[in-house]
Amino acid sequence: MPAETSQTLDRGLRVLDVLASAPGGLTVTELSVRLQVNRTVVYRLVSTLEQHALVRKDARGRLHVGLGVLHLASAVQPVLRDLAVPVLRRLAEQVGCTAHLTVADGEEALALAVVEPSWTDFHVSYRIGSRHPLRQGAAGKAILLGRAPRDPAHPYEITEGELQPGARGLAAPVRGVEGLDASVGIVTLGPLDVEAIGPVVAAAAAEVAAAVR
Repeated sequence: MPAETSQTLDRGLRVLDVLASAPGGLTVTELSVRLQVNRTVVYRLVSTLEQHALVRKDARGRLHVGLGVLHLASAVQPVLRDLAVPVLRRLAEQVGCTAHLTVADGEEALALAVVEPSWTDFHVSYRIGSRHPLRQGAAGKAILLGRAPRDPAHPYEITEGELQPGARGLAAPVRGVEGLDASVGIVTLGPLDVEAIGPVVAAAAAEVAAAVR
């Protein structure tokens, strides 16, 4: 027997989902058409969501996702970090490189968790909260790779010197978690054995995905 659900809550969540995929915003009428729900019902849903800052209306009367969503999203980051750190720690110790979990934040890549190996003579210091463009560096490029269909011949991204002179990076996308644009990667100043390390990083990304689901 299917679990009972709230139709109103379901519609409210659909409002947020549709608005999130409409960068230019939507009018109430446009939103009503996309949801295939009566305009009066949509107006009530939007009014309620506006009161909680989950929806905002611009000067043209177009609706957008509100800043209240950022508050909800920020609460998820510590949970994601806690789930990823044990995986990153094993990865860093295994390959002797600094390991990191990076998430997309708009058009930037944000380092959410970083673990440095304990046994190496030197390693790259990578600060939590570091940002860089998605199209620059292995971590950001791996996030973009995760948005494309899976290609067995291209499971990870490799870069050299794009964020720091002499630094080599390798990162794999975290796939299969709806709403999460992320990658797991390593960075080093030493030689990078791609054939040996690449599959290990890809496996770590898959492990993070399994932990988050």
